[in-house]
Amino acid sequence: MSPRRWLLADQLGPHFLDDDRQPVLLVEVSELFRRRRLHRQKAHLILSALRHRAAELGDRAVLLRAGTFREALASVDGPVEVCHPTTRATLDFVRSVPGLTVLPPRGFITDRADFAGWADRPRRGQLRMVDFYRWATRRHGVLTGPAPAGREDVTPTGRTLDVPPPPPVVEDDIDAEVRADLDRWERDGVRFVGRDAPRTHPASHAEAAQRLDHFLRHRLPEFGRYGDVMSAEDPVLAHGLLSSSFNLGLLDPGVAVRGAEAAWRAGDAPLASVEAFVRGVLGWREFLWQLHWYAEPPRPGLDRLAATEPLPQWFVDLDADAVEARCLADVLAGVRDRGWAHHAQRLLVLGNYALQRGWRPTELVDWFQRSFVDGTGWIMNTTVLGLSQHAALARVDTRPYAVDGRYIDEISDYCTGCRYRPDRELGDDACPYTGGFAAFLHRNRETLGADPRLAAELAARDDPEHREAVLAQEEKRGSSAP
Repeated sequence: MSPRRWLLADQLGPHFLDDDRQPVLLVEVSELFRRRRLHRQKAHLILSALRHRAAELGDRAVLLRAGTFREALASVDGPVEVCHPTTRATLDFVRSVPGLTVLPPRGFITDRADFAGWADRPRRGQLRMVDFYRWATRRHGVLTGPAPAGREDVTPTGRTLDVPPPPPVVEDDIDAEVRADLDRWERDGVRFVGRDAPRTHPASHAEAAQRLDHFLRHRLPEFGRYGDVMSAEDPVLAHGLLSSSFNLGLLDPGVAVRGAEAAWRAGDAPLASVEAFVRGVLGWREFLWQLHWYAEPPRPGLDRLAATEPLPQWFVDLDADAVEARCLADVLAGVRDRGWAHHAQRLLVLGNYALQRGWRPTELVDWFQRSFVDGTGWIMNTTVLGLSQHAALARVDTRPYAVDGRYIDEISDYCTGCRYRPDRELGDDACPYTGGFAAFLHRNRETLGADPRLAAELAARDDPEHREAVLAQEEKRGSSAP
């Protein structure tokens, strides 16, 4: 008897099966949604994706709804196999189930043995993504060889992005069933965060493939220019809204990388844009996945920076209406209303604010995992602890991701119309990010003094009266919304 392939909720694309005859197992465990307060739209997307996959597979698939995974597996006749999970807890569980075969990982481009061979080479300093990316492009033959002939990459000027919207997601009977189930769970006491809304992220491979095709055609050419830009007028800009599809396993990252490379070779997208996208998929995403399994799980080094404050309730509850700072209000509202914000908003607005105020990194990791439709442990642990909060003992960057309001003003339209001034550190109209940045430097001066950029920032503020003033202002603000 052919083994039945158990597809986990992040393994829902066709590349997780060997052929079109393989029997499949899908499992829903409602208890997982009761343990943690997930974003309502995240819960909806997970259930919708599971049920859409079951509908696509028809008689080949068995969809079980059980109290626990072990209970579901016990009811299945015959051999069962599963691809390597993305969490350590799930891996420990599947290895504990008698007769369950664990296959090698899928859904990633670089083999773990190849990564280990690269990582084990003698080197000076820590493993760095930039070095891995250079090695990975050579290893997989991506963006190598001569550039396309007869074409010059010119980055246009201006700040207008006029591209067609992504293909709409049309809810169906499956989504209606999911919404009714979640409504019933809420009546029974299950708590969610964020607002319910029509589904906007793909729940099937077909929907995800349409969105990828749209991105490659219409947004990839502008990605190099707009990837790090933040706008209250356009929350998407050049982003493809593909992260949840990668993390649910609906898209094969290798296909996405080759599609971007093909756009460059065809002259449809400039190299700067294609490299920015490929670096995110083949570079950061692969590096974080490989690092998650190559090294021990990142442990918070809370002695590194003063980071012991709990997350305030307004932040946990996504209460954007309580916030006056325009950038933070807009991004927090985006998380509340859509369960999503792009990477610059996550790092420079959300993570930066938490870092400046010394919020507990482990609580912030949990918040990101629960509040974002694409939140997943192996990404958030490394990104939030190692990059955003500079809190992991095995860091992925050399300095904290801290900036002031003036930098936010340079790459966004948020400061126009905001009641705070990005050039002010002190006073009623001082930007919370500019004053917060100064207070952050002073609180952590002994730790941060070795970094040349931050040392220069500290030297510019080497005035005891200034130090006391910004620290007192920050203490007065406390955990209240800015």
